[in-house]
Amino acid sequence: MSVAASADRPTSALHLERFARVALCHRPTPIEPMPRLSAALGGPQLFVKRDDCTGLAGGGNKTRKLEYLVGEALEQQADMLVTQGAVQSNHVRQTAAAACKVGLDCHALLERRVPDRAPEYERTGNVLLDRLFGCSIEFRPPGLDMNAEAQAVVDTLRAQGRRPYFIPGGGSNAVGALGYAGCAEEIVEEQHASGTRFDHLVMATGSTGTQAGLVAGFAALEDPLPVMGISVRQPHQRQVDAVHALTGKTLEKLGAAPLPRERIQVDAGYVGAGYGQMAESTHEAIAMLAREEGLLLDPVYSGKGMAGLIGLIRAGAYRRDERILFLHTGGASALFAYEDALATHALG
Repeated sequence: MSVAASADRPTSALHLERFARVALCHRPTPIEPMPRLSAALGGPQLFVKRDDCTGLAGGGNKTRKLEYLVGEALEQQADMLVTQGAVQSNHVRQTAAAACKVGLDCHALLERRVPDRAPEYERTGNVLLDRLFGCSIEFRPPGLDMNAEAQAVVDTLRAQGRRPYFIPGGGSNAVGALGYAGCAEEIVEEQHASGTRFDHLVMATGSTGTQAGLVAGFAALEDPLPVMGISVRQPHQRQVDAVHALTGKTLEKLGAAPLPRERIQVDAGYVGAGYGQMAESTHEAIAMLAREEGLLLDPVYSGKGMAGLIGLIRAGAYRRDERILFLHTGGASALFAYEDALATHALG
């Protein structure tokens, strides 16, 4: 598959056509109202940006990033993709599928980041799909520098004559974040077409590329929509610092002015016991969205992101007349790896 040339693509307000990209994503993803959830929470007016519907391998937010990352890999004549993530990584699933789509091999390192999981955790959900896509897998113990571990594998493969292209965890670097700068542009266009103006955007934030890309995109477009990231792993200051750093690199890549750290919004009150470990608020959010709107959230990212949105509404952070857009980042395939926890808390 060839990389899309600039002449083949429409002109973007951000001039994204200047970057290598391969088409992997169903776009634009729809924005839908959530009237039953809005009523259940007593307002404000809630909407969802369905990035769980991006299409590749069951969809999810990583597909937008992979369009640019895989585009660069093909431009560099790579013959395989190498990446890393937690055991139930949505990013690894979508990377493995993207590799299949363009005819590359894929190798992934999976960190045993979530403690006290049954053996099935490493066989079902996203791991099952990784293997179905032909991805070769190595497991690693928790606490390592996983990007460094993966880079060491890249070096070994290169010494063996392969041409690996390394994708960091979550696809979160300035190249990957271009996908969410493009999503910001898409949201601006959707608001203009529909006549609906959003007051806030809320989303789960982890490896930072999605939030950084959105913030950079809105800033470069001079659109004031604030982006609240609900942290799924890191404490507040560390997550703010990480998002701000990648936002700066993305703005630099776009040729736009930097933003002050104060523009980065993060709420780290819904992490619970840690990454991949559902808090009571996560269980409630998953069950509420399923039963009020027929939407599936995942236990690691979108479930915590929605828990944060619900908590902020209950705390009075938003007025009843405001319009809030929730970015659904996908990941429902990981639900099957959490059957025991969901059966105890959310399936009654």
